[in-house]
Amino acid sequence: MSKARETAVYTHGHHESVLRSHTWRTAANSAAYLLGSLKPHMKILDIGCGPGTITADLAKLVPDGHATGVDHAPGILDQARATAAGRGLANVDFAVADVHSLDYPDDTFCVVHAHQVLQHVGDPVQALREMRRVTRPGGFIAVRDADYAAMTWYPAVPGLDDWLDLYERVARAGGGEPDAGRRLTAWALAAGLTDITATSATWTFATPEERAWWSGLWADRTVASAYAERATQGGHATGERLRAVSEAWREWGRQEDGWFAVLHGEILCRKEA
Repeated sequence: MSKARETAVYTHGHHESVLRSHTWRTAANSAAYLLGSLKPHMKILDIGCGPGTITADLAKLVPDGHATGVDHAPGILDQARATAAGRGLANVDFAVADVHSLDYPDDTFCVVHAHQVLQHVGDPVQALREMRRVTRPGGFIAVRDADYAAMTWYPAVPGLDDWLDLYERVARAGGGEPDAGRRLTAWALAAGLTDITATSATWTFATPEERAWWSGLWADRTVASAYAERATQGGHATGERLRAVSEAWREWGRQEDGWFAVLHGEILCRKEA
């Protein structure tokens, strides 16, 4: 088993403005490309589970199986456990793990899933090798990541260009790759995976309620989260610049014709039998 360890930092942290987004995620809006491959008996590993909303959904979809959610940050797992308990699920558990060196035997899980994880890790190819190792022959490795440079919006509020430039620099300085979505197939091939189905999907925020929610969480995240600290402490931005970017998000959110699309790359890989 590899002894590699995480070297990147998680750009966002777990500020309330971050969890506002994470707790919105469901299997339906974040893992639809995987759902048709699930069977009731399957044993699932959900990597980077965060507050556990996707993990809980996956557990419900395998009533005769089991879902295990793991995260590199121990503090978030209490919320994940509360999510599962609140839904009355008995076939789910949670643990601390590093995707570069998973503490599970070879061929343990029917499905290994990671949503918005590889963009934040130091060695995504090694992470995929570990995901492949713990997947049973004939099982699935399912990965979905956003691609920041491919995000697009209207109208062209100038400060949002500044947001994108700043975010990408902060994320890369922390050891991650924010344009991960377009790289998933390349990383999977480098990890030795061969049966790869690549797809893409979007989140779109266009109604008044969606604009208010999406702009508000990014406006708050820009000035109050771990991302804000890394931006200032790393010398990437002043507090004044972050406040200007935050206001740009609020300005976009006020636009009656505002529209924002988040592109995700997806890969569903079958491990050779």
